[in-house]
Amino acid sequence: MFVQFAAHATRESVAAMKPRWAPEDVEVELETLAVWDRAAVGMLGEAGGHSMMPAAPIVSSLVQVVDPSFLLSAADQETLREGGFEVRVVKAAGHTIHRDDFDGFMASLIGWI
Repeated sequence: MFVQFAAHATRESVAAMKPRWAPEDVEVELETLAVWDRAAVGMLGEAGGHSMMPAAPIVSSLVQVVDPSFLLSAADQETLREGGFEVRVVKAAGHTIHRDDFDGFMASLIGWI
């Protein structure tokens, strides 16, 4: 889904997806998407038939995820929780949580750090 978006991104589509961003941030995102290696997406899910989801954290680990997420489904999030990860959701933020919703990002860290 994100690969399709990235391949056809326009100023308007990026601005619509990231309404809190300044116009110069939208331009940086477009420049980034233009040079982004779409083949890397294979590493986000399954690579060579092997799941890239970790079985369990080696140390206490926090996963921050946005809702909706392009990368982690609700089932993936539950799998991480069952494996011992702390999963915290920041609603209505984009992939770059700290840029999209700094207050939500910081709130998701309360009690963690």
